[in-house]
Amino acid sequence: MASRWTRPGEYTEVVQIGAVKLTAADLKEHDAFELLAKPRINPVLSSYFIALTGITNERLQAFGVDFITAYRDFLEFVGDARLWAFGRDDLIFEGNLQRYGWPHLPLPSYSNAIPWFAANGVDLKGKHASDVAEAAGTVFTGHKHDALDDARGVAAGFRHLIANGAPNPFVADVKETSSSPLEGEGGPKGWKGG
Repeated sequence: MASRWTRPGEYTEVVQIGAVKLTAADLKEHDAFELLAKPRINPVLSSYFIALTGITNERLQAFGVDFITAYRDFLEFVGDARLWAFGRDDLIFEGNLQRYGWPHLPLPSYSNAIPWFAANGVDLKGKHASDVAEAAGTVFTGHKHDALDDARGVAAGFRHLIANGAPNPFVADVKETSSSPLEGEGGPKGWKGG
């Protein structure tokens, strides 16, 4: 992270994708998605990554799928719903698609949640998706830096602020797109890359 993946052999390969699907009006979770993706260039997870995410090499080998399979399954989960992501996980997805020779696959439309939180008094500068719930004044549950738990943490941050008077951006999205379910973060983060 310190070098922003610019040194030789460093790549932002997706290892986990996690998302929650929320009902727009009440922000209740009605579906969840989580898949492990086996990295191709650096297939062995570092001890740092294992300690950070809780994902082990054994778990990845037992349950991981190729990134393209995970990404296609994610697109199927998303359907025509609008995504809200913590930051620019779309760039991570795009980089992986190009790196693995699949640049023609679509990127889902999404909104970056960070400006919405900033407009509602939550400064997330230097923070991660796993920090959103606590920064918004509520409780994070689960394992920080786990994609699905992080997605749930971002959703909890939205829920808490909206319950305390912040405008509900999901209801506005529903009116604009006439699609009732919306994705909450991850990452990547709805989405979370690893």
